[in-house]
Amino acid sequence: MSQEEETSHEKGYRLLGILDVQKTPCAREAVLHGAAASSAVGLLHFLATSRVRRSFDVGAGGFLLATFASWCYCRTSNARERARQRVIHHGIKNKMVYQGTGADPANTASPASPPSQ
Repeated sequence: MSQEEETSHEKGYRLLGILDVQKTPCAREAVLHGAAASSAVGLLHFLATSRVRRSFDVGAGGFLLATFASWCYCRTSNARERARQRVIHHGIKNKMVYQGTGADPANTASPASPPSQ
């Protein structure tokens, strides 16, 4: 592989020259959802009204709206998943540290209270 091919392979695909779709989380899915929504909304609007220019505008608006909504949903769900992974990682780490010691939360059973008469 030549050096020129390597640099083009490492470069990836940039959307509008600013967003590297391959390396940015959720970017690819958001653009695909936007494209599908744009096609569907534009086509439906054209079939309903037969106005080409307005249908294109509606399709472009659908693209922007669907891309933004998909991006936000994906990013928030990824952030939620990372938070869950941190909690689990912290719990596993504590389990390994405290296992078999008196400070182990699994071994601290509440003392049996005598039956009341």
